[in-house]
Amino acid sequence: MLTGNDKQSGYTFLGLLLVIMIAGLVLAQAGNTWSNLRQREREQELLKVGDKIREAIGNYYQRSPGLVKQYPRTLEALLRDDRFPQPQRYLRQLYADPLTGIVNWGVLEAPSGGIMGVYSLAPGKPFKQRNFPPLYESFEKKKLYTEWMFAYLPEADAQLNPGQSNNPYGF
Repeated sequence: MLTGNDKQSGYTFLGLLLVIMIAGLVLAQAGNTWSNLRQREREQELLKVGDKIREAIGNYYQRSPGLVKQYPRTLEALLRDDRFPQPQRYLRQLYADPLTGIVNWGVLEAPSGGIMGVYSLAPGKPFKQRNFPPLYESFEKKKLYTEWMFAYLPEADAQLNPGQSNNPYGF
């Protein structure tokens, strides 16, 4: 025969299970929100790092000695350009891809040889789909991170900012 105490402990047990279930759902939602926020931060960092590399490639190209402009043969050439008596440096370090965490970028080969740009090798679809800086308006509605290409094109740079380097972030 059940006493009143046994019935009450059953309700307490059910109440405790309900509280644990609700807490699990809240924590799962918080984890999902945090993950999305972290991914958006990585995308912003990708835009900044990609632009720094694009700008370094542009500086390497524009400062080519002689009449024929050249793109760097490797990304490491941006760290130390030995084409001059005193080596030039366009980057302090090779930056890791913020999405993958490794220093491994996809490279865009220039028609005349060398590297004219980089892109992330990360899989996945970007959260950011609009409101890009003018230089990167072509990123709007791209389906994959690999379509975000940070390329130095002399004609585009001259049109956007004649006579000076273009930096859409103001740094």
